[in-house]
Amino acid sequence: MAYDVVIIGSGPGGYVTAIRASQLGLKTAIIEKESLGGICLNWGCIPTKALLKSAQVFNYINHAGDFGVEVKESHADFGAMIGRSRSVADGMSKGVQFLMKKNKIDVINGFGKLISPKKVEVTAENGDKQVVEGNHIIVATGARARALPHIQVDGEKVIEYRKAMSLEKQPKSMVVMGSGAIGCEFAYFYNSIGTDVTIVEYLPRIVPNEDEDISKELTKNFKKQGIKVMTGAEVTAVDTSGDGCKVSVKTKKGEEVLECDVLLSAVGIKTNIEGIGLENLGIKVDRDKIVVDDYYQTSVPGVYAIGDVVHGPALAHVASAEGIICVEKIAGHKPEPLDYNNIPGCTYCSPEIASVGYTEAAAKEAGYEIKVGKFPFSASGKAKAAGHAEGFVKVIYDAKYGEWLGCHMIGYNVTEMIAEAVTARKLETTGHEILKAVHPHPTMSEAVMEATAAAYDEVIHL
Repeated sequence: MAYDVVIIGSGPGGYVTAIRASQLGLKTAIIEKESLGGICLNWGCIPTKALLKSAQVFNYINHAGDFGVEVKESHADFGAMIGRSRSVADGMSKGVQFLMKKNKIDVINGFGKLISPKKVEVTAENGDKQVVEGNHIIVATGARARALPHIQVDGEKVIEYRKAMSLEKQPKSMVVMGSGAIGCEFAYFYNSIGTDVTIVEYLPRIVPNEDEDISKELTKNFKKQGIKVMTGAEVTAVDTSGDGCKVSVKTKKGEEVLECDVLLSAVGIKTNIEGIGLENLGIKVDRDKIVVDDYYQTSVPGVYAIGDVVHGPALAHVASAEGIICVEKIAGHKPEPLDYNNIPGCTYCSPEIASVGYTEAAAKEAGYEIKVGKFPFSASGKAKAAGHAEGFVKVIYDAKYGEWLGCHMIGYNVTEMIAEAVTARKLETTGHEILKAVHPHPTMSEAVMEATAAAYDEVIHL
């Protein structure tokens, strides 16, 4: 039996694509070698947020006295935190199973490999093989933790994010190599429950893809929390011959050796494109990514790719959006190509980070004359009442036309606030329109209006 659409991989790219394809009347199958939901639901987005919530609750309890609440004793039960995280992930994966049945999508377990533009060979765990036929085949195989050639991940003393979510015992000390979202989130979690944490970042500042002001604010807050931050530093070697790790770090001042129980490698991702048959079909690949057009068709007609395996931000919501556009095009609709300059990015450490659009430096580099406004949460009544006065909202507007070029937030719960900027930018809303849109008081979100007012020299509460 031939399907209209066959999808290899069931992460937030694959399973969302499958559901949308089914809604469009396309007979759909999805191939998955592990658990439905992929890395995001099982080992990424969802279980990490469960761990971070445990850390936040622990922090609240430890600072209960600040809110007039007396708590006699508290301790972090590491095993229970890990257990809760796994339970949340398992529940979400079961939810995807339900959605597959509800939408009449066939789930085929095994490793998928392209053998022609319309055929996928699926090898089950027991070695049995079958061929699945589809008029359109979508590759959504995602990515895994990138390994550095000179740093051997052994799963015990040198680990990556999957192991960091399932350690049997809490380490007393940890070095985190890399300060992107994954590195910062785990640094925050482990530090919060009492692990001694050091971040080592090769570039001059942590969260290097964010606006420079955001990096400075997070560095300040991390140091205040007791996290050691080393920037412009490179891990050159790891000695695991003793009880723990001896991590050699090259800095501007010279070589330094850090001793720790565990080294967490969080230096980016590597796409899962090996062994899936791309070379059999002559599908073009560039710098570890599959080359696609605006609607995600590869160099071979009828074969598509979405998510982490293609160029663009390696984010769950990007993969979902790409998959929906891809199958809507297949179904004969006329979807708009994705605007990659309006993709929000979120980091869920504490304080949280959320951003969209141009950084201040990028806007200047693009030739814009800009208006910049900042509003600190220390001036927000809601933030002060909530006990979270750290951070700020920063907005960047085009001085000539009022176009909202960028928005950068750091603070409590800001990942829930960034959608205002994303939607407004999609609707081509100007700075003056944001300024005149009445925001509720007292809320954290009114800081967006206040930052905009600051950009136009109309700020009231500063």
